[in-house]
Amino acid sequence: MSKLLLALLAVLSPFAIAADVPPPVPVNLWPAAAPGEKGDVGPETDINKPTDKLIAGRKIIKLANVSVPTIQVYKPAPDKDTGAAVIVCPGGGYGILALDLEGSEICQWLADTGVTGVLLKYRVPARKGEPRGAAPLQDAQRAIGLVRSKAAELKIDPKRIGILGFSAGGHLAAAASTNYEKRTYEPVDDADKISCRPDFSVLIYPAYLAAPKTDPSNPKARLYDVTQLAKELVVTKDTPPAFCVMTNDDGIGVENVYAWSLALKAQKVPCEVHTYPVGGHGYGLRPVPGQLVTEWPARCAEWMKAQGYLKK
Repeated sequence: MSKLLLALLAVLSPFAIAADVPPPVPVNLWPAAAPGEKGDVGPETDINKPTDKLIAGRKIIKLANVSVPTIQVYKPAPDKDTGAAVIVCPGGGYGILALDLEGSEICQWLADTGVTGVLLKYRVPARKGEPRGAAPLQDAQRAIGLVRSKAAELKIDPKRIGILGFSAGGHLAAAASTNYEKRTYEPVDDADKISCRPDFSVLIYPAYLAAPKTDPSNPKARLYDVTQLAKELVVTKDTPPAFCVMTNDDGIGVENVYAWSLALKAQKVPCEVHTYPVGGHGYGLRPVPGQLVTEWPARCAEWMKAQGYLKK
């Protein structure tokens, strides 16, 4: 039995998400160094400062300089397990990862919902001379194929593997949903021979989806063309169904979810969109009094159930 499989199986205990036990064991995503990785971005570190903004009264992990991508598997209790799985992509502008707010906390919520949550710690920041999402997309493709290749051992349905992302992680989830016909790296083992297409996507305050546009009278304004997606995102009839959440006062631009949903609509791909008047950006699932947007996990669970992803 491979070391990877042993490590994955080590976190299958239903008690893996209990508060009084350590979190699941991280498993290296790649058998050796990640494609093109030079390890020259500096040591991996949490750059959160005492003066940084708190979210719902708590600090967040801001993980920088990730050169060894990993996954962590959060399994539901056996009596709750629906057989579905979701790869979770934290946000952070492709510069850092909000590893707890938009990662481990989400995986624990998924496990409580009966879904196997797989936290993807992808490479950041953007490598010099490469598009900001290039290395993260390789990591996402690898993670989906790897998890699907271990479906039997992980006791999940290989046809119910979704991807969920926040902010830049939402862009990554969208990129993985539109770039799956061919890996963006040379295959390294049998896991790379298996489809890396997610079966569904969940995009929470996603960034970089809508094509930008300029206003000559206000060149500094952040404007978007809701009729066009970013050039790296090409939606087809085979793009997986999506669930999207954003607020009108999000500085990243609510146009991102509108552009994505309109592109899916044009291809007759199901998409459910929830937009709220206020809430800003970067709340994860931490409740904020008076802001209905932080009820999105309940709406998302309802959507997954209605779509048939949560059947036992």
